Amino acid sequence: MDTLIESIQTSLGQLLGQSVGVMIAVVIALIVLFLTSHVAGWVRRIVALAVGRTVSSASLRSLAVQTSYVAAWVVGVLVACVIAFPDLRLGDLIGLLGLGSVAIGFAFQDIFKNFLAGILLLLQEPFQIGDQIRVGECEGTVEEIAIRSTQIRTYLGELLVIPNAIIFTSEIQVKTALSCRRTDLPIGVDYNTPLPMAVEVLRDAAMTVDGVFHDPAPIVDIVGFGDSSIDCVVRYWTKPVQADVLRAQTRMMIALKQACDRAEINIPYPIRTVYWYDQEKFSDFAETSAVRGNGGDRQ
Repeated sequence: MDTLIESIQTSLGQLLGQSVGVMIAVVIALIVLFLTSHVAGWVRRIVALAVGRTVSSASLRSLAVQTSYVAAWVVGVLVACVIAFPDLRLGDLIGLLGLGSVAIGFAFQDIFKNFLAGILLLLQEPFQIGDQIRVGECEGTVEEIAIRSTQIRTYLGELLVIPNAIIFTSEIQVKTALSCRRTDLPIGVDYNTPLPMAVEVLRDAAMTVDGVFHDPAPIVDIVGFGDSSIDCVVRYWTKPVQADVLRAQTRMMIALKQACDRAEINIPYPIRTVYWYDQEKFSDFAETSAVRGNGGDRQ
């Protein structure tokens, strides 16, 4: 009996000792995770300072900062797991992650897809932070290219968060990729207007607009015969930023209207001709009835 009691006491002591050891290991692991949060922040700031002095591309700087932050957390989590589970070696943990990668891949395939697309966008740099782009129906200024998504602020002041996978697989129109951008402004002149004179007046007016480049110079094309006017297009170049484009367009419209007024060039309104007539006069039913009536009288 004494032997059984001693055995039970020994087992309880070992179990208690193991429990205390596990609790201590878990507490240490939590402390490691707590320290990891601070270390990851320090690593991110240090890397940001380092790449800020050596890397000129904002996208590559963002990639380096985000990658270092994620790497610091991965190392911290692995160390915490090894401390919390002493029997679990680092090689066993990596093998376990390898076995679970298929299930994790299916469960988080959208997250991984956006993650990889974000890395490729940051490496290839089809656009940079501050560029104005158009993706599908979304258009605005790129404010941040993160690992998972890209943030775009529209011209109305709305913030759009678009997954990187959508941006990577979509057609992207980068409006600020080059140093200048062309605007085509249609205008119509009266059919009685001498066309060489109209072209010269419009071109000279476009050259005087503030914000319009002289190289390449504005051009005026006659594009067609409209219903009530001869259609022209004034093509001119400005800075690519949307605000500059809109301001130049407003000044251009004012200048063209004033030039046409000075040269007595009429910008006609749409003209419609309306005919009034008696519908019964052109009614097939009325003609048929009349013929039948005359035939009946002859009989």
